[in-house]
Amino acid sequence: MRTWAIVLAAAAGAGCGGYRAAEVATSVRAFAGTVAHDITQEGPAAWRKHFADSPSFFMAADGQMVFPNSAAATAGIQDLSRTIKHIDLQWGGDLRVDPLAADLAVVATTYHEVMVSAEGRRVESTGFFTGIAEQRDGRWQFRNAHWSEAVPPGAAR
Repeated sequence: MRTWAIVLAAAAGAGCGGYRAAEVATSVRAFAGTVAHDITQEGPAAWRKHFADSPSFFMAADGQMVFPNSAAATAGIQDLSRTIKHIDLQWGGDLRVDPLAADLAVVATTYHEVMVSAEGRRVESTGFFTGIAEQRDGRWQFRNAHWSEAVPPGAAR
């Protein structure tokens, strides 16, 4: 009887992966909210603190590699900060978080973004975002990201 209790306890521990998925999901949801807030309040420069500064970072959009690494992201964000005056980023109400480990989770959601250029030109974008959030040094960052803009019905790519 004692042996079965030990086996069941070990199986229960292995089944949860040694972390609490609900806590990870809650923490990553809060991170996603912070990202949208910071981008809206601080503009494009705020992305730098939310993208991992590591060799594993990359970002793609609409099937194209935009930033192959963290250094490219830093340079791109600096350029964007000169040309974009304001960004309003809103995640959809369908935000999904899939915890993979205590320090890793998939994030997926619709988004709507309004960018205003330095010249005052307004550009709106709606689509879907996916990314891997990784916790390092006590905070979450995107290890990678992919944005896909929605294609209007009847439009060809």
